[in-house]
Amino acid sequence: MASYLQIENISKSYGTKVLFDHISFNVNEGDKVALIAPNGTGKTSLLKILSGEDSSDSGGKVLFLKDIRIAFLKQEYDFDPEKSIFDQIMSNSARFLDGMDEDHRWAYELRVRQLLTQFGLPDFDKSMSTLSGGEVKRVALTEMLASEADFYLMDEPTNHLDLDAIEFLESHLKHSRCTLFMVTHDRYFLDRVCNTVMEMDRGEIYVYRGDYMNFLEKRQERIANYNAETERVRNLFRRELEWMHATPCARSGKAKYRKQAFWDIKQRAEDTYVSKSVDLSEVQAKSAYLGNKVIDCKDVSFWWEGQCYLRDFTYKFQRYDRVGIVGRNASGKSTFLNLLTGADLQGGTLEGVIERGESLKIGYYRQDGLEFKPGQTVMEIVQDTHLLGRFLFPHEMWTTRVERLSGGEKRRLYLLTVLMQEPNLLILDEPTNDLDIVTLELLEEYLSEYKGSLIIVSHDRHFLDRLVDHLFVFCGDGVVKDFVGNYSEYRSFIKDYEAARQEKSEKAPAAQKVRTESKRKLSWKEQQEFNALEAEIERLEKEKSALEADLSGGSLNPEELQKASLRYGEISQRLDEAEMRWLELSELSS
Repeated sequence: MASYLQIENISKSYGTKVLFDHISFNVNEGDKVALIAPNGTGKTSLLKILSGEDSSDSGGKVLFLKDIRIAFLKQEYDFDPEKSIFDQIMSNSARFLDGMDEDHRWAYELRVRQLLTQFGLPDFDKSMSTLSGGEVKRVALTEMLASEADFYLMDEPTNHLDLDAIEFLESHLKHSRCTLFMVTHDRYFLDRVCNTVMEMDRGEIYVYRGDYMNFLEKRQERIANYNAETERVRNLFRRELEWMHATPCARSGKAKYRKQAFWDIKQRAEDTYVSKSVDLSEVQAKSAYLGNKVIDCKDVSFWWEGQCYLRDFTYKFQRYDRVGIVGRNASGKSTFLNLLTGADLQGGTLEGVIERGESLKIGYYRQDGLEFKPGQTVMEIVQDTHLLGRFLFPHEMWTTRVERLSGGEKRRLYLLTVLMQEPNLLILDEPTNDLDIVTLELLEEYLSEYKGSLIIVSHDRHFLDRLVDHLFVFCGDGVVKDFVGNYSEYRSFIKDYEAARQEKSEKAPAAQKVRTESKRKLSWKEQQEFNALEAEIERLEKEKSALEADLSGGSLNPEELQKASLRYGEISQRLDEAEMRWLELSELSS
């Protein structure tokens, strides 16, 4: 098996902070490597060195196999806001198109259109300036995947993506024969895509072949072995300390090398590996009292610029509610949170009633993150040094200016400022973006013991599975469905539903029996709607399958291809809405 990448003795420091020191590793053809490390320890810096955007401080070597094609997905995608989606991708793809004949260029353009459609961006002429952050990320991913490069370098590929896009990307990479090296904090994505986990810890690299569970087990073994060795060194250090405390006369004749060895032993003895942990009990104890009334919503609808983001929504939030919110990008999730908190949504039209309890105290973690003045230090943002230490901000970081922190460190500091408000309703809008796995695990531990009500918008499936009891599923056009269970249970339910529909279509008598039973429990109007939905869903699925065949067949001209892509997007959205309504009526009839 060919070695695609060889790294030898590369280092990176910023001032006195050493990120990594003379590290070496190898990536072979077919390896799918996830790099894990705490925020601020050099993950992005390492990727920049691999991509050629930066260089090692110590020289060393970065050797890719000759003639392999490399594509790099950065966290931030550079684009011209005046260009259309398609033109933006094609202008950035010049290096892949150079030397292509007409047939290969046509195949490349077809891949771009197919991927955009599968990512939910069927309008190729849409201006880049109108896209949301998640849509921009999907454009960047389309550009990378369409290249069919031999080696993908990816920095947080799932950040800002909705769950549908994540699951498509996950499936695409899982079944691809590509070689990849990526930084990610998405544990389900990592576990299902990667066959190797590479950990960067204390400036060194540790490689674990296998899945995420294997990494957790082997890492714990490594830490236990390290601490056992440290205990042995401590015993030696105690004996050496007795010698150093001997009288000056006795010590003067000792060899200098033994004195130097003492200081080496002392440093190693003090270097016990302690897994990063946080005791958040003090923060929890200060949570404000929450009465019986939290937030009551009755027949709430909201429109903005002619688009409906919430339609006839009624729900009474309860004490200790743990609600997850999922849905496609731009389906209204963040708008919903702003409505709950009473934010001023200028230019929108609000109908219905939203009542908040008198004892309600909201802590709102927003996507746009921490606001600070240039030059402010960590300690000026949060004065409680005890809590700073507990939230992984050691003493040497307290005087660090906030603008010098990594993205994840800023997020962690922002999270602390929200929790310190002692909220009894905690609202988190995409809290997992930019947080490393260690911080995510700490946050999950805290939230699992949190005594207030909890509302989470997240694309992190592991995070949702651990923390929520039910989901609000944003289906588009303001429609919100309540599903009892976590995200994996929801996806399992949808798969079972799709399998049942497929089986029912193949067994007409069984389907007729379901309809007969339904007639006894649904109203006449509901039964008519139920029957109509079954017919519509079957028709839409057939049309969707035909369009998929056309889009992948290579026989459509550009105009026909764009028309088919737009129709594919319309059908996909309507199919989702029809299936959700069918499920609702099915539950009534059961």
